[in-house]
Amino acid sequence: MANIESKTEYVSEEEAALLDADLFIKYKVPEKAIRCLRAALEHNPGSIRIRERLREISTTQKQLEEAARQCLALARLYIEREDLDRAHDRLLESKRFDPRINIAAGLEAIRQARRPDLKPAPTGDVPTDRPNLTLAGDLSAISVFDTIQVIENAKLTGTLSLSGKGHQARLMFNVGRIVDASAGNLTGDLAFRKLVEITGGSFEFQRSQREFPIKITASSNTNLILDTLRRLDEDKQ
Repeated sequence: MANIESKTEYVSEEEAALLDADLFIKYKVPEKAIRCLRAALEHNPGSIRIRERLREISTTQKQLEEAARQCLALARLYIEREDLDRAHDRLLESKRFDPRINIAAGLEAIRQARRPDLKPAPTGDVPTDRPNLTLAGDLSAISVFDTIQVIENAKLTGTLSLSGKGHQARLMFNVGRIVDASAGNLTGDLAFRKLVEITGGSFEFQRSQREFPIKITASSNTNLILDTLRRLDEDKQ
């Protein structure tokens, strides 16, 4: 678009790409707007403005996988800038646009940003003599958020037990959805707040034939985790 370039010689490359994309949208060729913004990202991958515009256009055009990818990238950029509320929103959007997407790394990054005092704990003993276990591992290698995502994606019903030096906790799932928790004498939401602070030890998941009573209600596991991390951060301040 030479006519645009001649008028914007003093405009940044980022601004020129956004102007071109808006013109493509105006003339109803959104696929060219998307290509234009993708090309601009090759030279400026850290541009929040370009990624946000690409997210908006992709969402409008129902290209939800692209929108989800941009949401994940934006969450990372917002975390780097310590804008955790926007990071929170983009992670939720990415999961809504593409439920298959793995956002465990983003959740862990937000936990570390909100609670830098939570250091990885010593490695726990991983159970090896429990053949009936569906899932087991070391929380210093696989975060609790990764584990929750596996259980959610597989739509499993059962109990996730976390154990280590100084802590014992359990998380109950119905068809992949968190419905209850226990930690010491605490249950429900209060127990879950303790559970998300666990960074080490071992975990094991055992399936159940029966569903559990619902004591934790949230629109999604991701929403529950992010809202809990936000409250913990607010309580600490």
